[in-house]
Amino acid sequence: MNTHPFTPVFIRLLRGPVEYLDKSPWEMLLRYRKELTSFLLPLGLSLVLDEHDGYAYLKQSMPDEEEKSGFSWVQRRPLSYEESIMLVLLREMMSEFEVGEAVSRELLRRRREIRDYAELFFREKASRVRFVREIDRLIDRAEELGFLELTEKGDVPDEHRYRVRKIIKAKVDDEVLEAFRLQLEAHAAQRIQHG
Repeated sequence: MNTHPFTPVFIRLLRGPVEYLDKSPWEMLLRYRKELTSFLLPLGLSLVLDEHDGYAYLKQSMPDEEEKSGFSWVQRRPLSYEESIMLVLLREMMSEFEVGEAVSRELLRRRREIRDYAELFFREKASRVRFVREIDRLIDRAEELGFLELTEKGDVPDEHRYRVRKIIKAKVDDEVLEAFRLQLEAHAAQRIQHG
């Protein structure tokens, strides 16, 4: 039985995004993108490929059909409000990194740096220990969802280094980011007004 030359990358895409750092699958994806796109169409899938940022993933072509049939090729994971905020904060970090004078293509941050950044946006609970534990849980969840990748283990967990994966730009686009910024500005103005 003959298989398509792009079968290995198709299987990879069914498991999750492919990035330019995954040299062999990425090169195969670029080489066979046209054939793969044609193959996906009758399956109700489309290929989202961002060459500039170096990521690709599969998307359900007709989300309405998915709801009617209850069948989906693409895995969906519901997020809590706090998890969504954490993703928006990671995306904001990415945005600041890209506008700054970045010497690297990849955004790398230690766990404590991510936590320090996130602490500015979450309201601290009565217990500092519980508050820090909750933010750590959100960082772990972002890693589990594939938006953070552990690149270096430190002597202590706070020193673990993570790469913020560019695929986060597909989940949290500029529109969502702008809405979040406006919400923050309104919240800040309210706090100033009420002293």
